[in-house]
Amino acid sequence: MQQNLFKRYLSAVYLILVPFLAAILGFGVGHISYKIYLPVWIINVCLMVLAAWVLSAQLKNDDAEKKDVIAISLFLIAPWIFISIFFGMGPPPSTAWEYAAAATEQQVRYAILVMSGVFIALGCALLRQRLKEAGENFYSLIGFTAIMIAIPLFILNMIFWGSYLVEAFRSFSNAPSEKRPDWYLPVRSLFSSISLVEVALIYLATAAFAASLKVVKWFKPGACLIYIAISLLGMVLDILPSVLPESFAAVGFFVSIPAIPFIMPYFFGVNLLLRINSNKADPPNY
Repeated sequence: MQQNLFKRYLSAVYLILVPFLAAILGFGVGHISYKIYLPVWIINVCLMVLAAWVLSAQLKNDDAEKKDVIAISLFLIAPWIFISIFFGMGPPPSTAWEYAAAATEQQVRYAILVMSGVFIALGCALLRQRLKEAGENFYSLIGFTAIMIAIPLFILNMIFWGSYLVEAFRSFSNAPSEKRPDWYLPVRSLFSSISLVEVALIYLATAAFAASLKVVKWFKPGACLIYIAISLLGMVLDILPSVLPESFAAVGFFVSIPAIPFIMPYFFGVNLLLRINSNKADPPNY
């Protein structure tokens, strides 16, 4: 029994640390060779899968309700299994030449983010259904509606960065002396606005789902309030620079990085796996 508890504790700690370690290494170390980061990432994938399995392995085969919640958890956790590879890729290149030189890596980066958006949409759709069945309809409907608007915009934005900009920067780097087309800056401005909207909606959806989880008592009230506060702060920090002078633009930079808004849903998934095998009453009180 004690050994099982230790395994679950260790698995939970590892899953909780993954986004923080990936962000610290990604921004602190920057780009490293794929010959180093690919093997490390594969090891991390195996450890994350093992940790998720440990947290969910004790379920009975006929426990359909808990199986539904495990499916939700895995959809919400899955994006960061793949996003964690960014620890070795580092931030996207800052110049057109560097971006074009690393075109393949950038295409992989944004393909992963597109796939992550799909996983988040599926997880939130299933979560909305379970919350509705548990008796909470208002906040879960707001969260579901916001995420269903946000994810198509998010996918469109990621395709822009992973396809359009790759080709544009290849063209610019091949002919650096030529003037950039007149439509280039307006298109960039358009997708900056799209990014602002989809990021704000993802944070809004996260706050709404946290409120719904509080109502049905799946999570502790304190944890839900923390989720809500962080999500609303992220939404404000995302929107604020657009209504302030340009010198404040850096305020919303971090919260609008494509992978960052998916951290709170990821923790929803981890928390659901932790609660599902608690010693409390049957669902939905996990």
